[in-house]
This record gives sequence, structure tokens and C-alpha cells, in this order.
Amino acid sequence: MPMNRRPFSAPRKSAGFTLIEVMIAILVMGVGLLGFALLQTMSVRFTKSAQQRTVATTLAYEVIDMMRIQRTDSGLFAYNQISFDSFDDVDGGSCDRDVDADIAANIERWKCEVKTALPDGAADIDLQANGDVTVQVRWGDSHWDEDNTNTTFKLETRI
Repeated sequence: MPMNRRPFSAPRKSAGFTLIEVMIAILVMGVGLLGFALLQTMSVRFTKSAQQRTVATTLAYEVIDMMRIQRTDSGLFAYNQISFDSFDDVDGGSCDRDVDADIAANIERWKCEVKTALPDGAADIDLQANGDVTVQVRWGDSHWDEDNTNTTFKLETRI
């Protein structure tokens, strides 16, 4: 009589992931997320720096345009009083515009805008007798740098 043979069954293979595979996957994902967070931080930092450079550029061109408008005025060389040291006593805050302002009031308003719009903002203007003018706008671009480095935008033109 033939014996009923049961077919030999192989041991079942385990299904799913092992604990080591899960830990490695979490580690890889964690490194990727940290890289993404660093990328996001750098993006915010460089965007802020670019925004400040744009403001400095706009302010430099604004003072050049004010000088061109007042080109025939005898007080044009009053713009030479703008130096980095002259910003020590400038109070930031409300920089109101006055339509009927004279040159001195325009200079003070512009200095107020530089001080208010840029951290540690200051400027220097060198107006030559031949009409060549150099405007340098300096600000502290050190909100992440311990060296307290200043960034300077320099514009040279002829009035």
C-alpha cells in the first residue's frame, strides 16, 4: 500500500523588512532632510543679502539722480559732506519727503533712508570739479558672519 506522502514543505521565507533595513532607510532619509534644511537656510541668507544689495543700488542711483536734478544749483557740492563718518549722528526712523525741500533737507532725508533701510548703513560721496562722482554705500552684511564684515556698493558716473 502506498504511503500517502506529504509533500515536503520548505520553511517559509520571512516577509517584510528587518530592523536594520528600517534603520538604514531612516538614516538616509535623515541625512537628506538635513541637507534640505541647510539648503533652505542658505537660500534665505543669500536672498536677504541680495535684497540689501538691491536697496543699496537703488539708494546710490537715487542720490545721483538728486544731484543731476540740482546740477545747476550752487549747493551741488554740499553732497560732498556725505561721508561714512557723517552717519554716526543720523537717526533712523521716519524719513519724510518734503516737496519744497532744499538741498540740505534732501541730503538729510537720503541719509535717513540709508540708515533705516540697511543695517549699519552709511555712504560716502566724492564729487569732483569736472563732474565725476563716486558714491559708495556700505552696510553690515553680517547677520550670519561673526567677522562683522561690511559690504560696499560703489557707483562711479559723471554728472
